[in-house]
Amino acid sequence: MTEISASLVKELRERTGVGMMDCKKALVEAEGNIENAIDILRKKGLSKAAKKGDREASAGVVAVKVEGNKGVVVEVNSETDFVARNEKFQNFVSKVADVAYQENGDIEKIKNASIDGVSVSDALANEIATIGENLNIRRADMVQVENGAVISYVHNKVATDMGMIAVIVAIESKGDKAKVLEVGDTIAMHIAASAPLFLNIDDVDEASLEREKAIFRDTALQSGKPADIVEKMISGRINKYYEEVVLNEQAFFMEPSKKVKDVIKSISDDSKIVKFVRFVVGEGVAKKEEE
Repeated sequence: MTEISASLVKELRERTGVGMMDCKKALVEAEGNIENAIDILRKKGLSKAAKKGDREASAGVVAVKVEGNKGVVVEVNSETDFVARNEKFQNFVSKVADVAYQENGDIEKIKNASIDGVSVSDALANEIATIGENLNIRRADMVQVENGAVISYVHNKVATDMGMIAVIVAIESKGDKAKVLEVGDTIAMHIAASAPLFLNIDDVDEASLEREKAIFRDTALQSGKPADIVEKMISGRINKYYEEVVLNEQAFFMEPSKKVKDVIKSISDDSKIVKFVRFVVGEGVAKKEEE
């Protein structure tokens, strides 16, 4: 039998909110694979955590820079929240965001670019030596439009244009620019709050969809319903899944009777979101165990 460590049980419990014994049983059944264990718990109706991704773990900030019709977001990690509120660290992050803008959000090009006459990698090493914590320029991304606007939103700000959650969204539109910006502000806030995973239904990857279908099918079969009814239940649940994870299909948080795609069309018939990026500090990074 696979040996299940206490730390693995603890991690599963933190990610799902399920009791320790149920977590251990699921891990034993899954032979120690935590993602399979989550699926097992969901099939038993004990967990709804699989769509939420990994828990936020490391410290640091995410920062945005928007100029004209282009915007970037970058994440720089530190070991503690204390450093994230350090003005010297924030100044460094601001410079990294400037470089990210110049390099179109390409993380490798960012690391090979220059800040104040030295490479970004050397500047990072200098910050590590000065601040005394390990730092990491983890990821970056860019959005851009030809006509329309790029809008940013930062939640839990620690300084101008940087905080714990950052969103940039690109809206292509020939409509009134003021209207694009007004609607874009609310859409960016919606993305921060609702955490969509995909822009359109067609963007949902097959692996994610098949995983959800398998869970829905097993849950429905346990109800004892006939096969044809089960398939209808699965179809309905998939539509509900789209409404949960696809931005354009989500109910708009300020006016739930409307979907996000309807709100965008209120600008003009040609208006559409072409891309969005949502970064959360420490998202997907394993949290350091305390002694």
